[in-house]
Order: sequence, then C-alpha cells, then structure tokens
Amino acid sequence: MSTPVTALTSVTAADMTPAATPATLAERAYVELKRRIFNFEMMPGDRFSELELAQQVQVSRTPLRQALQRLQREGFMQVFPKSGWLVAPLDFDQFDELYDFRVLIECFAVRHLCEAEDRPGLKALAAIWLVPAAEREPDGRRVGQLDESFHSELVRASGNREMLRAHRDLTERIRIIRRLDFTKPRRVEVTYQEHAKILRAITQRRSDEAQRLLRSHIEQSKLEVRHITLDMLYRARNSAA
Repeated sequence: MSTPVTALTSVTAADMTPAATPATLAERAYVELKRRIFNFEMMPGDRFSELELAQQVQVSRTPLRQALQRLQREGFMQVFPKSGWLVAPLDFDQFDELYDFRVLIECFAVRHLCEAEDRPGLKALAAIWLVPAAEREPDGRRVGQLDESFHSELVRASGNREMLRAHRDLTERIRIIRRLDFTKPRRVEVTYQEHAKILRAITQRRSDEAQRLLRSHIEQSKLEVRHITLDMLYRARNSAA
C-alpha cells in the first residue's frame, strides 16, 4: 500500500487585477493554489470549501473551480461531493513508475550524447558539477533546482521533442519529493559526486558506463523517496515559514 504525502515546487503567483478576464483569473488562481501546495501552506489531507478558497485567493467561484479542476486532473487536488476539496496525498507506487520512466528517457538521452558530434551543453553542466567541494552550492533547495536542470538538459540535448515533453511532465510530478530529498545534507554531497561521474563518462563517450551510473543514480533517488514522511513535510513547512 502506498503512503500519502503531498506536493511541492517553486511557483510564483501573479498579481490580481480587476480588469483580468475570467480565463486569466482561473490561471492566476491555479498558480496561487499550486504555490501554496508546493510551499506547504496547504498540507496533505487539508480540506477546503470553494467559498473558503475563493476568499483566500480573491477570485469568484467560477475561475476558482476551473483552477481546482485543473489541479485535480494533475493529481494535486481531490474533490468530494458536499464536503469540499482535499489536498491530495501522493502515491509512492506512482512515484516508482515515474522514476522507472525517467530511467528509460534519460538513458536514451545519455546514449545519444555519447554518440553525438556536437555537445555544447556539456561545458555548462561541467561548470556547475565538476567543481571542488569548497565551491559547491550549499543551499539544498538550490541544489534541488540544479539537479532538475541537470537531468532536463540531458534530455533536451537528445533533440527528441516528444521525450522532452514527457520528461517535463514527469519532472513536474516528482518535483514535490525532490525538494524534500535535498533537505538532507548527505543527499547534496552524493548528488554532486554522482553527477560528476556521469558527466565524465559522457564526456569520454563511455556510453555503457554512463547509462549504468545514471540508472544507479535514479534508482537511489527512487529508494530515498520511500523514506519521506509526514514529519519531514511539517518540518519543511516550518522551515519555509
């Protein structure tokens, strides 16, 4: 049985303006609600009425409902007739499937990079990850963002637009746990070490080794997901506050 937690990422809410169209209001309500979920202001299991949320977000019920339905389709909210909306738990079994999908996409990308003649993105990645320990980014949240960019850049460099689109979608869905993972200092250190090894193997065009290292790296992240607890979420919320 999977264990429920919640969702998180970095989203900035836009300013509300009276002249905004209903579609714009729905978009802004969506961004604001997602920001609250990802910043732990709305925790897993929290229930809200539409009226309550409309007052908080300062929009009418119609654009709010559009925003909530969009979040529901994305798996961040659940609705219960006559009892309102619930911040959805996250399904660790689903995370396992997303991480397995990551392995397929990113290993394809690494194989392509090892074979490609032109690889302009590698230099920029090396400038971030192949640095002395004293020059590493100390902020775990920032490292989480850099980690996401590292993997996204590998896929982007493959030139496969459909894979990039799919990878962006799953990246959004696992961003929630990435942020928690990088609250642990040891994970920051390990990520630097493993990214460096992957980059060196790609640079030297050792495709099999690069794929093996990448697969091991993602599998370890997948295992770390299972260690996330509600207590970690609440501590992260207190830290963000």
